Parts: sequence; C-alpha cells; structure tokens
Amino acid sequence: MSFLSRRGGFLFCLAPALVAALLFAGCSRKESPADRALRDGILLIGNGTEPEDLDPHITTGVPEYRLTSALFEGLTAYDPKDLTVIPGVAERWEVSDDGCIYTFHFRRDARWSNGDPVTAHDFEYAWRRILSPKLGNRYTYLFEPIRHATAFHAGEKPWSEVGIRALDDHTFRVELVHPVPYLPGLLTHNTFNPVHPATIEKHGAIDQRGTAWTRPGNLVGNGAFILTEWRSNSVIEMRPNPHYWNRAAVKLNAVRWFPIESADTEERAFRSGQLHITNTVPSHLIPRMQAAGAPELRIADFLAVYYYEFNVNRPPLNDPRVRRALSMAIDRAALVRSVTQGGETPAFSLLHPGTLDNRPAPGFTADLAEARRLLAEAGFPEGRGFPRLEILYNTLEAHRAVAEAVQQMWRVNLGIDIRLTNQEWQVYLGNRRQGNYDIARAGWVASYNDGTVFSNLLLTDAGNNNSGFSNARYDEIAAQVAREGDRSTRVDLFHQLGAILAQEMPVMPIYYYTSKCLVDPRVRGWHDTLLDIHPLQGVHFATD
Repeated sequence: MSFLSRRGGFLFCLAPALVAALLFAGCSRKESPADRALRDGILLIGNGTEPEDLDPHITTGVPEYRLTSALFEGLTAYDPKDLTVIPGVAERWEVSDDGCIYTFHFRRDARWSNGDPVTAHDFEYAWRRILSPKLGNRYTYLFEPIRHATAFHAGEKPWSEVGIRALDDHTFRVELVHPVPYLPGLLTHNTFNPVHPATIEKHGAIDQRGTAWTRPGNLVGNGAFILTEWRSNSVIEMRPNPHYWNRAAVKLNAVRWFPIESADTEERAFRSGQLHITNTVPSHLIPRMQAAGAPELRIADFLAVYYYEFNVNRPPLNDPRVRRALSMAIDRAALVRSVTQGGETPAFSLLHPGTLDNRPAPGFTADLAEARRLLAEAGFPEGRGFPRLEILYNTLEAHRAVAEAVQQMWRVNLGIDIRLTNQEWQVYLGNRRQGNYDIARAGWVASYNDGTVFSNLLLTDAGNNNSGFSNARYDEIAAQVAREGDRSTRVDLFHQLGAILAQEMPVMPIYYYTSKCLVDPRVRGWHDTLLDIHPLQGVHFATD
C-alpha cells in the first residue's frame, strides 16, 4: 500500500499442512479440503509468504497488510465492491471551512475484540506510538501534514503541541497545516490503525517492537476478525470478531491463510482442492488459461509499479549517467510479453498514470544508442571496467525470471555482467532497509488513489526511501503538491517530479502491474479492484 509488493511467481515453499494433501490429491475422489471448508463456511487463501509481523505500525508488506486489514479497522474503510471510502470506526466527520481541521465522531458500538469500547483516546495513543522515534515506523512521513507531527517525531516539539487530540471518548480532532483533500482515503492505510493500549503495555513498552502482543490469545483487535491460530510457515487462522460493530456483514465462519511461496505449487494446490483463492498465477500458465476462457482466472488493472532500486551511494551507481544507461538499455515490451505474460504495461515513470488522471508523467525511452553513449561518457565504453554489481531480489520465481532477463539485456546491450542474489523475504527486507545492496527489485502498491502514494516514496526523509536519493528541488515540489487543492495544478506538479526522476533515475521502473489470482467460482463477494484490496466483509460462498 504504499506497500512493498511480493507479487510474481514463487519458489517452492508449501505450508506443511498442504504437502500431504497434495501428495494424495490424485489418489482419491473424496471430498476435498476446499469442499469441506466451503461447507463449513471457511475461506482458504494463499498469502504468498510468512508475515514479518502482525503489528500494523511496523509492517510494510502486502502479505502483512491483508492480514492486519482483517484484524484492525481505522477511522475510515473501503467499500468491498469498488473501494469507495466509507466510514470505519468514525461514523461521520466534519471538515472546517479552510480544510485544515477534521473532527471525527466515533460509533458508540465500536468495540475491541475483548469487548472494550474503541475510543478516541485509543487512536491518540496509537498515533503517538507510530510517531515515537524508537518504534521505527516506516510511514511517519504520511503524518507530515498534521501540525507538529514530524517535529514531535524528531524530538523538537512536545506531544501537547501536536494536532492530534481526543476531545472525549467519542470525538477525535486532527489539525492540518494545509488542506489534504485525499485524507479520508489516506486514513485507510494500516499505519493509521488503532491498537489496544492495555494489550501493548501488558507485553512491553509503547515503542517496543517484536513483543508477544501479536500472538494468538494476546492480540486484541477491532477489525472484523480475530486471530485464533498462527503456526509459523504453515497457516494463520482468523474467526469473526463477535464484538465487531458490523458483525452482521461478516458471512464467513473462518479464514485460513497459507504462506505458499511457489506460484506453481499454489496453482496445484488450487487445482487439487486445497485453496479457494490464490495469491498469484504462474506466468507461463496465463496464456493457456486465457485461451481456454478459464472462469477462475482473474486479471485486473492494478495501481502498482514494479521497479529496480539503485543504491545511489555506491559507485558507479552514484553517477546518474550510469543509472540512466542501465534503465534505457531494457526492452520492457519484450519483458512483459515474454516473461511476465499477465497483461502488464511497460513503465517509464515511477508515477502511475492511473493516479494522475491517466496523464503519464514525463519519463524516458528505451534508447540503446543513448544508453551506450552515457555509459561510455561515465567511463565504461562498451562496458569495459564496469564493476560486477549484483541484483538483490526476494526468493520468488517471477522475480528470478525478470532478473535473469535484465541480466541478459545488460550483458548483450551494454557489455556488463551483473550477479543475481536471492534472499528470503525478511532477510531481503532487512538488507534493503540497511542499504546492503547495489540494485534491488521492489514493488510499490497504492493504498489510496492519489499521486502522492508514489511520489512520497522518494522524499529525502521517507521511511521507505532505501536508495539514498535526496533532491531538494524534488522535496520542495512534493511539498507544493501536498498543499495544492486544484487537481489539474497538482498533476502539473507531479509531472515536474516525474521529470526530475527521469533525469536522476534513483529507481528504474520496469512495468505497471496487473493483479492476478485464481478464485473458486463458488466464492462470492470477492471483487476486482484497482488497489487489489479485498475487504472480507460480504465474502461468502454460493449456496446453489
């Protein structure tokens, strides 16, 4: 969501609970696990990987977002059908005439999963926790429009001067330094979710990471589901929260999430009746399934970009000419046609045109002659003397396939040789955050539909800016965007940001994603959405 994405193919790593079932799937025509689960109202979903954590204030990945979205609810929420922003814990809100003060009024029947009322004080506690420097939240830059929020995070202002205040148990006020017309959508981001203060403090300090509060039996949430089981690298189970204010909308009796890191294994699990919904689809199977008109195949437009991130502090990647040469030497059309094969679109800007009224931001072109000229100008004619750098990617089949294609294009087109290094998800995340890489694959997934969801990624102080890129003019224009209320003017400013990125090239856009999954036709209420977000309220099974 603005989140690190793991979409693509997957390396073999099947949940043990599914392995035995797969081994015997072809030996019997007995009722499958998916059939039994359907009968019992239990949804079985592939989630790609073992989550890093279930703390909404420290996680950054899409697999984690799916889980925390079921366990927690913010002030606002998404309509399951089209992701229209709707009331969440706040049943209504008011905005001052100058657009700088939001007053949220809470539902009187909002409850935590232990039955405690959800109060405005809980949200004030949670947002103070997020801004506590020791916690290390990666999205504190999203709080920049709130009065003195970043100053508190930097230790420059006391909490009493921050524009976040519980006026009473049911009234919450947010004071901004400038209007933010997309604020209700922004507040759906999981970093703005509340946490239960007593639960946090029972297991550690307010700003302590990695405590046991997120384990089954400990976690107290306010979302539609509660955590009932978490067997590492096997399954996570959730059941309906009996105290959820909209309990009547929850049709499922349970949801089970499986960390299957191989797209091929996951597809076989789906075919043999182990899953109702997959996380992705093997790229090599998509053309055949499309030709057959497979009803279970879902491919939809998706506000997300797949890119490579350059460590701009490491020579020779500290030279923009080198970064531009590497980017211009890639044949993106061939890559999406022959490697990803899922309807993806070549990307020449980090800024997704779908967030800019479909007005593509200035980018660059694939220009092999110019790429070779730039590389020679930087001191590496025909690749001579170029150091052997490496591409870091998390262990997934599609990422390997893309990396191998890029490696080959650079070898043939520029005469340089790049190593490939794959790492397990959590190790990969840690090395990216610490800057322990030359070039790293990445994906950025929108959690709200506004250009800032992509442009904010490369602000100097953005928590998810791992590249080391810093540009004062870029930061200045981004600040103008945040203050500007006119949509057309904002798009023009985004285009200025796109022009800077095209020249500096701190990241190398490769393609704009499509969302891809297999959905059992008996599943109802699972809608294709631009953000690939699927609230579970309303998901159910066909009864006929």
